[in-house]
Amino acid sequence: MRTIRLAAVAAAVLVLGLAAFQLAAGPTPAVKWGPAPPFFPAGARFAVVQGDPSGSGVYTVRLEMPAGYVIKPHWHPTDEYITVLSGRFLVGMGDSVDTKQAMALGQDGFATAPAQAHHFAVAARKTVVQVHGMGPFAITYVRPTDDPRGTTASQ
Repeated sequence: MRTIRLAAVAAAVLVLGLAAFQLAAGPTPAVKWGPAPPFFPAGARFAVVQGDPSGSGVYTVRLEMPAGYVIKPHWHPTDEYITVLSGRFLVGMGDSVDTKQAMALGQDGFATAPAQAHHFAVAARKTVVQVHGMGPFAITYVRPTDDPRGTTASQ
């Protein structure tokens, strides 16, 4: 009986401690969606969850893409960590979009695109991904003609 009481007290302390930690951290602000930056093809929505992707330091962003959305082969100067929040996301390595060679990720799927690695992405259906890494975030398309900004340099 004493063991059960101690376990109950320990569980209550843990729950109260977690609640206090959440209160100390403050409420989580609502994610504010807007159009994706011009280095992404038109049609996606974008939200900054944490940090400043254009600055140095940790950032977390979300990208919501309609079914069939394609991000042509590109690379980043830093590692990119991708978590699928909903939908079906195809990620592949290389200089051309080849969905047969892509890794298919469903909800809670995770992938890392290492720095300088050429890769592409396709939303097989409406998909939301969360991407985090160390800023500044920059994207360079393998073929400048694939860059939605025109023939500009990386951003």
